[in-house]
Amino acid sequence: MEENMEEGQTQKGCFECCIKCLGGIPYASLIATILLYAGVALFCGCGHEALSGTVTILQNYFEVVRGPVDSLDVFTMIDIFKYVIYGVAAAFFVYGILLMVEGFFTTGAIRDLYGDFKITACGRCVSAWFILLTYIFMLAWLGVTAFTSLPVFMYFNIWTICQNTTVIEGANLCLDLRQFGIVTIGEEKKVCTGSEKFFKMCESNELDLTFHLFICALAGAGAAVIAMVAGVSVLIRNFVALKSHSLGKYCTRF
Repeated sequence: MEENMEEGQTQKGCFECCIKCLGGIPYASLIATILLYAGVALFCGCGHEALSGTVTILQNYFEVVRGPVDSLDVFTMIDIFKYVIYGVAAAFFVYGILLMVEGFFTTGAIRDLYGDFKITACGRCVSAWFILLTYIFMLAWLGVTAFTSLPVFMYFNIWTICQNTTVIEGANLCLDLRQFGIVTIGEEKKVCTGSEKFFKMCESNELDLTFHLFICALAGAGAAVIAMVAGVSVLIRNFVALKSHSLGKYCTRF
């Protein structure tokens, strides 16, 4: 009988411990971090492959050649964008961890586990700085989203022309890279409807795949913006709770 009572008390203690641990999880910060990781992964992965597909299309169908090593051409710009993608992936992997750590340490349930503590001016300053940093990242991702929409618009126009070639039969439409600023004015790199290269490009997998990869990259950038908005909201809520700590005991659970 006594053994059963001790076993029941042990199970009850484990249950209460699990409930207490679950109560200490900053769910809003967790959701924002997961959405941030998903958006950044989608943007970086799809963006990298879309840039590689763009290089293939330019070389195979528009006959654009890579310039000298010291020249700044479209291929050099694409390589720079790829390195920027690598940096973005690494930076926001670390930032997501910091976002979660800040959420845990500003949650009232965690303060219950380690005992109550005084919120120092330095701690409030760090929280305010983190809010400012997240807000700047949100504006940066808005710019990235707007920039990513440009290749989506360009590929949408090309894809639309390819889909409507049977409807506009007899019309002579040309895709000139000079209109997009990809090549200089002196270079004439264009593909016109009715040519063999145009039909090969429209029937190739590179065009369709690259177009949809850019759409996925745009969706990833939008998801990162939403994550940044959620992160700013959570950080502001936690900062207000920390500022009001002297008025009573607050459990943010954010």
